[in-house]
Amino acid sequence: MTNTNNRTVDAGRTALQRAAQAVGIVFLLVGILGFIPGITSNYDSMMFAGHQSDALLLGIFQVSILHNIVHLLFGVAGLAMARTASGARTYLLGGGVVYAILWIYGLIIDQDSAANFVPLNSADNWLHFLLAVGMIALALLLGRDRRTSTNRA
Repeated sequence: MTNTNNRTVDAGRTALQRAAQAVGIVFLLVGILGFIPGITSNYDSMMFAGHQSDALLLGIFQVSILHNIVHLLFGVAGLAMARTASGARTYLLGGGVVYAILWIYGLIIDQDSAANFVPLNSADNWLHFLLAVGMIALALLLGRDRRTSTNRA
């Protein structure tokens, strides 16, 4: 980024890169918020992992220390991979596939079993579905624009 006349200009970033960067920032924020009592209810019952964690981000999404760490790492990965258009596309597409798998996994497992190690509840499952669809759509739609513009050059 460069500073011109007190305005920050995004130096050559594609829409795809900006989207991956935005998704990465959101994941970082979610990871941080998961460690803040009050924003995360039942904070004192948070476990490292497993379905016994009764901590709820925004009173809705079941979280654990592991779950929050995964969000933080996913956010860092998004910011790092957004440095290039191909990295941004890989992040959004690959992350979307991971979230689709996590959605299916959350639907299949018994939420009260040891298999629910993340932990996941119904709200998490449907959020993962929306993340999968959104991230894959961003990768395909914004990635397509990039290919189209390079073919014209």
